[in-house]
Amino acid sequence: MSTVVSYLPSAVAQQNVESEIQRVFERQRETAIRLRSSTLDERKAKIKKLKETVLAHSEEFFAAGYADFKKPPAEVELTEIFPVVAEANDALRKLGGWMKRAGVWPSRATMGLKAWVQYEPKGRCLIISPWNYPVNLTFGPLVSAIAAGNTVILKPSEMTPNLSALMVKVVRQIFPEDEVAIFEGDVKVSTALLELPFDHIFFTGAPAIGKVVMAAAAKHLTSVTLELGGKSPTIIDAGADLKAAARNIMWSKYTNDGQTCIAPDHIYVHASVKDEFVRLCQETLTAAYGADAKTQKDSPFLARIVNQRHTARIKGLLDDALSRGAKTLTGGQVDEQACYIAPTLLENIPDDAKIMKEEIFGPLLPIISYTDLDDVIRRINADPKPLALYLWSRNESHITKVMKQTTAGGTCINHTVVQFLHGNLPFGGVNNSGIGNAHGHYGFKAFSHERAVVRTQFAMVSMFYPPYTDWTRKVVKLLIKIV
Repeated sequence: MSTVVSYLPSAVAQQNVESEIQRVFERQRETAIRLRSSTLDERKAKIKKLKETVLAHSEEFFAAGYADFKKPPAEVELTEIFPVVAEANDALRKLGGWMKRAGVWPSRATMGLKAWVQYEPKGRCLIISPWNYPVNLTFGPLVSAIAAGNTVILKPSEMTPNLSALMVKVVRQIFPEDEVAIFEGDVKVSTALLELPFDHIFFTGAPAIGKVVMAAAAKHLTSVTLELGGKSPTIIDAGADLKAAARNIMWSKYTNDGQTCIAPDHIYVHASVKDEFVRLCQETLTAAYGADAKTQKDSPFLARIVNQRHTARIKGLLDDALSRGAKTLTGGQVDEQACYIAPTLLENIPDDAKIMKEEIFGPLLPIISYTDLDDVIRRINADPKPLALYLWSRNESHITKVMKQTTAGGTCINHTVVQFLHGNLPFGGVNNSGIGNAHGHYGFKAFSHERAVVRTQFAMVSMFYPPYTDWTRKVVKLLIKIV
């Protein structure tokens, strides 16, 4: 099996990295053209091999995840390996149907023409992935890109070096560099990649960097899929199942230590049930991570923040909120050297606190009481459109109101985050939280060009060739009335 080389800026000069990027990019040109004719079996064989190789290295992924930010093996298995396997299996089952051309009925104006949509690979694709779920958010889109018949260059985050190195190892075992290549490195490597005229760029990360990616893509009119983030709100109304809500939200918020783009960012809970909801949240945290600060810090089930810089950023949000009058309901302990912030619930947060403006992406959870659902909806609509919105309610009129009067990339009713795992749904944001969709058939289409094809059966249009006659005009006027 041919191998791909991982190019490390620490091993070669920056200019050599850029020349290697250019060399591989040029090598993928002819391969991309060849892969336009790749068969179903060829694509499925690559996807199957990727899945099998990831599974074969499961134990190494567990160790790498722990080395990078003490991610528990169960979370690596559930949030890194499982989604990749599910994505691969979905493609293996359904790719034949996705690849088939889709016939379309003629419109009234195009009688006599046969038409269909033909799915074609976009060509040379770039996937830039983040550090919070590096395996999932690198290999998941890779499955879609392979399914669609593309070549790919991968750029994982440098902030999880152990997981990144292991992904290099996996890719080396499977793909020649003219099909799938991978480059490690910092922002200089990303910048060099973004200067190239890729046919599609798939980026997962913060909205601020998404704007940089989109601006770079615009120079070449490259299409993009941007999976971004934002402040995903959660609403808990007076009639919600509070115990189920507390258990579910504490799980989805503190998995990966809150470093999840679709995690609940802040909670609006009805004032009449707020105290009980907080009590249940505290009870859930105690059961999950321990009854006191030391036990929670020593818990093997709680990941760490990825590095000290991000720890300091999150601590800054906490300190700012507390300085403005916010109160800690539980947690609040910080050890910057250990990249640790305890699972923390906050209340009485003023609107001008930074934590209410910036995406938290960490183990802090503001809890805001409300009495008027319309006011909550106004507050949500005043912010950029979120990647996710969650609603806990058994009141159908409340559910209908929230669904009709807000917008979000995805929504769960009486659940959180599972929209990501539903392979038959589009996963993506809206405006500031993302552009385009991923997963399953939607991921396949993201990396495909939908080519419109028309074939003549009998050429009715010939009656409109010049020279034009009165009869021609009469036929046109008739068509205008019936189309």
